[in-house]
Amino acid sequence: MNRRALILSVLALASAGFGGAAWLATRPALTAADRLPPEKFEALARPYSPVLGPKEAPVTIVEFFDPACETCRAFHPIVKDIMEEHGAAVRLVIRYTPFHGEGSEEAIRVLEAARMQGVYEKVMEAILREQPRWASHGAPEPDLILRIAGRAGLDISEARKQMLLPDITAILNQDRADVATMGVTKTPGFFVNGRPLEPFGEEPLRRLVAAEVAATRS
Repeated sequence: MNRRALILSVLALASAGFGGAAWLATRPALTAADRLPPEKFEALARPYSPVLGPKEAPVTIVEFFDPACETCRAFHPIVKDIMEEHGAAVRLVIRYTPFHGEGSEEAIRVLEAARMQGVYEKVMEAILREQPRWASHGAPEPDLILRIAGRAGLDISEARKQMLLPDITAILNQDRADVATMGVTKTPGFFVNGRPLEPFGEEPLRRLVAAEVAATRS
């Protein structure tokens, strides 16, 4: 796909609307512009990136996420808990980072089909819950992903067509390019209002988010 086709498809996808008031195509908080060089600020999140949380939240967590990653699975409830703790102050941007081979890309395509059908969050929960089945070490079974998603409310017949759309390929291609620009080498990778999570861990993430929320209120 050439650059013009990529841009057109991404713009079309961004304007299409996938249902669910919490999932919004929005850029992270502008405070990130002060903390990243221009090329990384642009690559941190795109208008089409899935977002969970209120549009006007002053604090944005960007997660570079692979649905086949065990640590991403472990951090999913932690991130949900952080968002519940801070309420309307925090939102989450998902960036796809398919580091774990064919199963990762298959799961991402299923997630994007779910987003088109308005069942993104339910399907994500199911895919992560059942990850040990379809992404097991040494014997992955990516063919299970659609069945798992179907039990979570995905129209499988429609999803098979949606998963092949050029728009989803464009998202995968752009996210891969942005992963390289951001220098992300493992998942999950977190940025909070443009600040990278260093050192990595649950408590550092909680402290960083809390500090950014406090800064918006001072």
